[in-house]
Amino acid sequence: MPKIAVIGAGYVGLSLATLLSQNNEVVLVDIVSEKVDKINNRISPIKDKYIEEYFQMKDLRLKATLDYEEALKDAQYVIISTPTNYDEEKGFFDTSSVEEVIKKIKEMDLDTTILIKSTVPVGFTSNVREKYKMDNIIFSPEFLREGNALYDNLYPSRIIIGEKSKKAEELAKLLTEGALKKDIIVKFMNSSEAEAVKLFANTYLALRVAYFNELDTYSEMNGLNTQDILEGVCTDPRIGNYYNNPSFGYGGYCLPKDTKQLLANYEGIPQDLIGAIVKSNETRKDHIANMIEAKEPSKVGIYRLAMKKDSDNFRKAAIIDVIKKLQEKGIDIIIYEPNLSLVEFNGCRVIENLEEFLSDSDIVIANRMDEQLEKVKQKVYTRDLYSKD
Repeated sequence: MPKIAVIGAGYVGLSLATLLSQNNEVVLVDIVSEKVDKINNRISPIKDKYIEEYFQMKDLRLKATLDYEEALKDAQYVIISTPTNYDEEKGFFDTSSVEEVIKKIKEMDLDTTILIKSTVPVGFTSNVREKYKMDNIIFSPEFLREGNALYDNLYPSRIIIGEKSKKAEELAKLLTEGALKKDIIVKFMNSSEAEAVKLFANTYLALRVAYFNELDTYSEMNGLNTQDILEGVCTDPRIGNYYNNPSFGYGGYCLPKDTKQLLANYEGIPQDLIGAIVKSNETRKDHIANMIEAKEPSKVGIYRLAMKKDSDNFRKAAIIDVIKKLQEKGIDIIIYEPNLSLVEFNGCRVIENLEEFLSDSDIVIANRMDEQLEKVKQKVYTRDLYSKD
């Protein structure tokens, strides 16, 4: 039975470790001891229905540890799923966490195949292969949704491996054998093309969000019915009635950083659209803040920082930028976020009691409507049409 080391227990790493530990021995490494303890006690540290179910129902060969050497020793495969945040100052992804793992493997002189699942700039894999004189590094993009990461591994839209080799075929088999979907589309290509697939796919999704948000901005400013226009547009089968629910802007871990990275990769290459997608998201958040300010509230209540339904993640949520813009306008803000164990967040008071929060707010701002807000619906500001996504 192959031993697989997975480095990083975020959405990508944890869902992959769960998938692969059905048929393999998997050791998952993370730097947070609380997260490691939860995984070893089969408690999911992230909100994901399928991971929670698999932890309870499946006999997984999964162990979590803080010890890199324990995980890497004798591992036939090492999957790197560490975070690669976009560095605003450098204008590029910070890939240092990925390189640190590669250096550890090089120093330990391990005979293993390295699979990079972290999102990286185009050309990164070929560069590190040359830099470290290692021909065993392969890139494979992930296409996972927050809160549905294991589901998307069990029923993948496609699997892309950034190499054309026997090793690549073995990796594809590993990823497909634990899945529930049959006849999975598997595509083999060079590493730079695989890296580009990830960035272009996410930028297209960001484009779609930005487009329907701008449709909504036009409707709101002209007193038109967004839903009528949107559904009239989206019944065209070439456009499709999906991924079109207006929001305060695209956010989360992937879309903001991936769009900026793709734009950085365009340096010296003619483009207008990619830059416009990045700029449009900022314009949308400015618009939302201006619409709230126009209502002249004395106290604005932010209902949830987690902006997607059934998610507990608010990293890079658009509402956080909206909060900053409102603060710059001198507006008093309170927050209700049950997943936040703080009394203050970014200079705003956090209220634990929902009733107190609703009572104290002149306007309640909600990226997505919730049944808990129905009784104060008249003072809720949202652009949500469908209570989903």
